[in-house]
Amino acid sequence: MARNAGGSSLMRQEIGQQPAALRATIEALLPRRAEVSALAAGTRAVLFIGRGTSDNAAVYGSYLIQAHAGRLTALAAPSIATTYRARVDLDGVLAVALSQSGRTEEIVETLEWASACGARTLAITNGGESSPLALAASVALCTQAGVERAVPATKTFTTQLAALAVLALALGAPLDPGELRAVPDAVESLLAGPADVAGLERVVGALAKVRGVVVSGRGMAYAAALELAIKLKEACYLHAMGLSYADLLHGPIAVVDAETPAIVVAADSGPTLAGTVDLARRVTEAGARAFGIGGGAALAAVCTTTLAGPALPEWLAPIGLIVPGQLLTEALARRLGINPDSPRGLSKVTQTD
Repeated sequence: MARNAGGSSLMRQEIGQQPAALRATIEALLPRRAEVSALAAGTRAVLFIGRGTSDNAAVYGSYLIQAHAGRLTALAAPSIATTYRARVDLDGVLAVALSQSGRTEEIVETLEWASACGARTLAITNGGESSPLALAASVALCTQAGVERAVPATKTFTTQLAALAVLALALGAPLDPGELRAVPDAVESLLAGPADVAGLERVVGALAKVRGVVVSGRGMAYAAALELAIKLKEACYLHAMGLSYADLLHGPIAVVDAETPAIVVAADSGPTLAGTVDLARRVTEAGARAFGIGGGAALAAVCTTTLAGPALPEWLAPIGLIVPGQLLTEALARRLGINPDSPRGLSKVTQTD
């Protein structure tokens, strides 16, 4: 397996770079709240445009802005713009396009379409001010993750979440910017230890023996569950299904059994924690394994094994909750003999028709 001079995967190095990337991003973007607020003045709804990992980030933005800024949000279907070429009335809409590279043509085209349909436009990208997406937007919030060399996104995803937290503040969410400034330290503590090496090894060992897993969360944590599922698919070739626990209970929970464990993700507090604990209890009582990420003592008490989450309030917890999932993905890929830096069939910039 390819390694750099230090012997670790690029993905593992970039996981470790997240505190610095988050710190730089938050300090660069928080002062721009007034600019974003001015752009959004007069708008009543937010339309998120993204694919893959960026779409998972948009799910976080959607929950955050609806729950705390009181604005209706929606996730765009880019095909409406690029394939059907439909005209939609987007007057009064703030269109927010997310792309790590800023070079995904479909996302750029969809943002331009939104503008032509009457929307105000904002970009969130790690591609810089000169990227096509940034140039297409009225305002660009450029994250400060630096070059990301591993194909699976890690630091570009968490910095996107930080940018969305800034967006929520700019849209009037009555939340504390000081809590956002504390996120890099919380992630640093999560990475620095004391790491639950034994717990991580238990989960890796279990997942190395199965073909499928269900990953579930709800509310703010749902985005982290979706992102972990896509990471397990792309880097470990695991059949991972990301579902809200509400959707899981509506039928798909039937796939969870002794051969198909569940990973449940939750903040240590908040209105969705009790339901996540109940879901994990139901899984284990049915004879299946439930592996927890976050959720504090309540979730740990009912799970087979739990990986600690971040010491963050619920509105910011997803930025830290994905970190144990990233570590799990990287370690599982190596256990399976897969290079986590360059999974088969993937490239850093994905272009779609």
